[in-house]
Amino acid sequence: MKRLHIYVIKSFLGPFFMTFFICLFVLLMQFLWKYVDDMVGKGLEWSLIGELIFYASFGLLPLAFPLSVLIASIMTFGSLGENYELVAIKSSGISLFRIMRP
Repeated sequence: MKRLHIYVIKSFLGPFFMTFFICLFVLLMQFLWKYVDDMVGKGLEWSLIGELIFYASFGLLPLAFPLSVLIASIMTFGSLGENYELVAIKSSGISLFRIMRP
């Protein structure tokens, strides 16, 4: 793996984890807002509500993952373009497709 690919992956991982947890949080809040009427007034314990959130988060992972990959890649290549790093990479003869490949 080339040094350039490692640099792009390192700059991608930070925004990816941030957007992944934000997307998962937003989707969980939507899920809870949808089912809050069913849970209110039933006398449920906090552990049961936590278990519901835990299992619902596994169901929402397939929705949160692609969205966070898209947003993180836009943020990564936006910051690379803002700092003129994409210009430097392209002037060295590396195609944009090769940069995006990892």
